[in-house]
Amino acid sequence: MTNDKIQMTNEIQMTKGECSKQKYDLEERTSIFAKRCITICGLLKIDTINMILTGQLVRSSGSVGANYREANDAISRKEFYHRIGICRKEAKESKYWLELVLHANSEFNIEMERLVNEAFQLARIFSSISKNKL
Repeated sequence: MTNDKIQMTNEIQMTKGECSKQKYDLEERTSIFAKRCITICGLLKIDTINMILTGQLVRSSGSVGANYREANDAISRKEFYHRIGICRKEAKESKYWLELVLHANSEFNIEMERLVNEAFQLARIFSSISKNKL
């Protein structure tokens, strides 16, 4: 499934401070993003720079989806929006590390640019969710 076809199918519904327990396509999308980052990191040459950069990238890209799942299991609105804010920050951080990995490994330009774009889109999605607080 391409990123263009992946869409959020449900809106976040809040009632009396509790989050509804629904599965969103965003869970799959964040998982795919982290897996693509892991795959590209595995293809890079092993050197001191790449070891540092890829370690940071794997952590931040995986954290996007992990925190989104935590948000979906939140027991309060406050906790939900706190986790969504972390998702946004981790997506922005992932974009940063992807840009640095791209700088150090220009031969992976096409796939890295796609991942940079996906990180940017995820950050915007989480930012939009944060702005839609009730």
